Order: sequence, then structure tokens, then C-alpha cells
Amino acid sequence: MVKIRKKRKPMTPEQRAAAGERLAKARAKRQAANPPQYKYIHETVLARTEDDPFHFRKVQGWIKTQREELSVARKDVRNKLKGAEARVANHQAYIRNLEKYLRDGDYIDDCYGEYQQNRIKWRSVVPAFDADGNAKRTHGVFYSDIGTVWDDLTMGDL
Repeated sequence: MVKIRKKRKPMTPEQRAAAGERLAKARAKRQAANPPQYKYIHETVLARTEDDPFHFRKVQGWIKTQREELSVARKDVRNKLKGAEARVANHQAYIRNLEKYLRDGDYIDDCYGEYQQNRIKWRSVVPAFDADGNAKRTHGVFYSDIGTVWDDLTMGDL
């Protein structure tokens, strides 16, 4: 036997507004008494301000977007589209790296953003030298001793 549920009587706009106010008041009271702990997020990540590109709320949004993209890519794998398996692996790796950042506070990816649209800029903190005493350089890295990003074509004569 199937139980039939009665439909609720629709609320008037005044009743809806009053209920919304009561819920907001109850949420504020609960939030003040029991603030969120964020035990799974590293303290250095929590210390970032909201306008920081690596604020934990933004990173959580990136993870959500990447999971949606992963779902689409998996569907493309089932349809045997070219390059779909690589996209699945890319989305999985990016999600894993973002979760590691939230957990440990270490960002290990070369790209960032909701769709990996931004590149990380690298800089040398401590210079390295070869056996002859010449400084070792890597293309695309900022070096404070020369005050610019190393580029093999333009910096070869230094």
C-alpha cells in the first residue's frame, strides 16, 4: 500500500518573509555558538584573506568546477572521443593537487584558477652554482641577482 502525502498549503509572501527572518536569526545564533572548525584545512591556507587568489573558498569552488569537468570528460571516454582519457587524467591530477593544497598548505601545480587558466611564476630564492662557479639558470625563473626573468635568448650575454 502506497502512502499518499498531503500537499502543503502554500505560504503567503508575509509568512515566507517571517520564516526567512526566523531561519536567519537561528543560523546566526548557531554560527556564534558553534563556529566552523575547518580541521581538514591547513592553518596557512586559512590565514589567507578573501581577496587572495588562493583563499580556501575559491579553491573549493575550483574543485567543484573541476569535478563537473571530470564528469563530462568521463562521459566523453565512454563515447570514445579523442583525447578524453588525457582530459580525465588532467582533471583528476588537478583535483588531487588542490585537495593536497587545502590539507597540507603546499601548492604543487604549475597552473591555478578555476579552469587552470593562470600560470605560476617561479623565482629563485637561493642561487645554485656549477663546479666552475657559474650560476645555474633555468628558463622562465625570476632571479633577484639579475633582477629579471631568465630567458636564454636575451640573457645569453650576461
